[in-house]
Amino acid sequence: MKLTYLLLAGAMASGAVVAADEAVENPVTEKGVVKIEWKDPKSFRDVKAASDIQSRYEMRTFETLTKNLNKEASKILKPNQKLEMQVTDLDLAGDVRPTFGATTSDIRVIKDIYPPRITFTYTVTQDGKTVMAGDEKLTDLGFMHSIGRMNEKPTRYESKLLADWMKKTVAPQL
Repeated sequence: MKLTYLLLAGAMASGAVVAADEAVENPVTEKGVVKIEWKDPKSFRDVKAASDIQSRYEMRTFETLTKNLNKEASKILKPNQKLEMQVTDLDLAGDVRPTFGATTSDIRVIKDIYPPRITFTYTVTQDGKTVMAGDEKLTDLGFMHSIGRMNEKPTRYESKLLADWMKKTVAPQL
């Protein structure tokens, strides 16, 4: 009888974990002058959580990238301008690898052969009118050599990739 209760409790607990891991289909993050729609994150090349619930990791990653891009966009965009993006693919720097030992968590291995990549469409609007728009496929093959090793912030490589894009592509056209 105790075994039945234990099995029932285990099944209920695992159901709760599955329910907690359900993600929004196309989440939208917005911070300041930046609004990003993340189109079908399940199909993204690599936004794998190493030691967290996948849906929480994705949302934290998306929110961090939006916040960091907003810092750069706020410097570049003129008053009443807004950047809207639809991200269709994201590949974080590194690769998630399983650990075989005392821990159940995976680890993200950062090497030159796993550069950050992001594919998106964007629109810069001013007072509701489109100022510029386009499609981008960004990759930074030299990502390991462009940021100081002391920078341990999450998504630092992807944030730098987007900040460089703002400076080199958007700023000159505005």
